[in-house]
Amino acid sequence: MDTDKKLIIVEYAESGVAKLILNNPPLNLNSMEMTRQLGNALSELEADDSVRAVIITGSGEKAFCAGSDVKEFPRIMDNFVGKKLRRENEVFDSVETLSKPVIAAIEGIALGGGCELAMACDIRIMAENAKIGLPEINLGVFGGSGGLFRTPKLVGTSQAMELMFLGKFISAQEAERIGLVNHVSPAGESVQMAVSLAEKIACQPFEAIKAIKKGVRECIRLSHEEALELNFNLTDHVFNTDDCKEGVSAFLEKRKPKFK
Repeated sequence: MDTDKKLIIVEYAESGVAKLILNNPPLNLNSMEMTRQLGNALSELEADDSVRAVIITGSGEKAFCAGSDVKEFPRIMDNFVGKKLRRENEVFDSVETLSKPVIAAIEGIALGGGCELAMACDIRIMAENAKIGLPEINLGVFGGSGGLFRTPKLVGTSQAMELMFLGKFISAQEAERIGLVNHVSPAGESVQMAVSLAEKIACQPFEAIKAIKKGVRECIRLSHEEALELNFNLTDHVFNTDDCKEGVSAFLEKRKPKFK
């Protein structure tokens, strides 16, 4: 295992947008070492107050991420969950729980773990000629890093089961139709579209953005009463921010707000 190779590259922009690049070409396979480096990069992005939005994409044009490096499987099959899957899920969960919005920009193929990583992001933009799918059934298994529980949240139970039962690759247009991705871009322009969207988000009042992400993610898991209480707590927080005071003043004064 080459722990010196930089499998994750993070690029920062003055706009507050950070671009996280999966750098294991040509297919950007999700090796255990790449998972480790991804986890470290996400921790750094979480701690960096200058970062307001994150884009995850793959290096090159062939793949966002084609899934796990199957060549690693023979030496870890005796304890697959302990040696690989548990940590992979922790890292993908940290994408989902990152306080900053995360946008996946998908070129080429996003398969298996690549699809699961994209689903952990908040928004997905997919190039018109790209393909996405959960083909793990062809190895006699299923998507164990989010496929089982994130897919039905996005597309519904029946669509999710069909995708996983057949292991088929679907087009960007089909993915958009069923709700798996938000937007389809021209080929080669998913990152550009993601940057444009991320920059707009980065200009919004940040505490409200964080509250929206936290609220939407957590309310899915809560009872109505618990969700209502979380809603009240988050509202209390954002109503006491300077950005809220500025937003209300700007509205009353009929001017454009200047958020911090």
